[in-house]
Amino acid sequence: MLLHVIARGKIARSPEAELVARYEKRLTWPVKLTELPETGGKIPDPQSPHKTVLLDERGKAMSSEDFAALLGRWRDDGMRETRFVLGAADGHSDQERADADLLLAFGPATWPHLLARAMLMEQLYRATSILAGHPYHRAG
Repeated sequence: MLLHVIARGKIARSPEAELVARYEKRLTWPVKLTELPETGGKIPDPQSPHKTVLLDERGKAMSSEDFAALLGRWRDDGMRETRFVLGAADGHSDQERADADLLLAFGPATWPHLLARAMLMEQLYRATSILAGHPYHRAG
């Protein structure tokens, strides 16, 4: 299953970009990173069937194990792509929230956009490690 991270704004050269790249290299599942301008831009059409996850501070906080189990279920159900969408500074529209399969939050705090992107990549790596039975998820 393709893990497709779609984010508004450019990460450019930054410590967060280094973290994103580090986890992108470690992931054994296919991963695609798409950056869009702050406004406008077209999200590429998804592979079908697919799921859409919006990172949203009003979303559900999940343990790493539960997140891994959900990704494993979607993979086993034949999903070809799961999209993880990080919105612009204003967040997501009510319609985008309603259309999403999951609203995911990294706790009740609001996180800087670039840090949230790095945290997402780490959680994707951790989830795929859990599903592979790799010990990484116990180490940190």
